[in-house]
Amino acid sequence: MKPDRVSFFLFELKFNGGNQKMDKIFIPNLLNKPNNREVIQFEEFLPDLETLTPVRGTIKITHQTTFLEVSAKAEAIITLTCDRCLQQYNHRVAVKTSEFIWLDENADKVDVVDEEELEMEDLVERLAPNADFNPSEWIYQQLCLELPLRKLCDQSCPGIKIEQPVTNSDADTIIDSRWASLASLKKQLS
Repeated sequence: MKPDRVSFFLFELKFNGGNQKMDKIFIPNLLNKPNNREVIQFEEFLPDLETLTPVRGTIKITHQTTFLEVSAKAEAIITLTCDRCLQQYNHRVAVKTSEFIWLDENADKVDVVDEEELEMEDLVERLAPNADFNPSEWIYQQLCLELPLRKLCDQSCPGIKIEQPVTNSDADTIIDSRWASLASLKKQLS
């Protein structure tokens, strides 16, 4: 490397805080890395996930000959809407997970079958050995799995406050004038 290229690389490393972009990884290239492993520190916004802060974390992808071992630790802050009161609130989403992704030559082939019984070993993630692994997409999926199913701003959230209509002591008196014609019909029939 030329000296000017080295200084540019060091400036870029300092400017980015040592973070790398999560580009797709060609799986066979992992075999050329030390220990068949790639470790990526990242801090970036994911295209399909609206977050207040960039997603920060580390992902480690290790090629284990017949499978990829992927582990990650990541976090972000996301704005959710409470299911009870419909108010927006900020929620910290954090993942610390790992997964085995089997490398299978037939992973890209799709069998069109109306009904098929699946074995437990069929319920795993598979990639072709000569395919690309997209760490950004994998982190997106893991963060989506961590989003709460029941979004509550607080466990004791009372929900939307419903005002009770004002009623008079006389049950026949109608406050809402839209019901007046129905009330007169009721009086005629009784």
